[in-house]
Amino acid sequence: MMKVRGTILVLLAAVLATSAGWAQQGPVAAACKDDIPKYCAGKEHGGGEVRACLEASKDKVSAQCKTALDTTGPGKGMGQGPGRQ
Repeated sequence: MMKVRGTILVLLAAVLATSAGWAQQGPVAAACKDDIPKYCAGKEHGGGEVRACLEASKDKVSAQCKTALDTTGPGKGMGQGPGRQ
């Protein structure tokens, strides 16, 4: 039984690590890959900290990063299914 628990914990850790990696590969992360280390070094991915930093630095970030910020995220139709407002 202990071996099964250990295996489950290892699998759970792998899933969580993969999920964190996915959060860092979204459209903003991809479009702002050069801007993030320049303007938001040390900010945590996955909790909105990087996006908030980029939004605060919007006048300095690249054009492609601005476009990603303006066209994705809350209020931009992302994550809303049919019939949801």
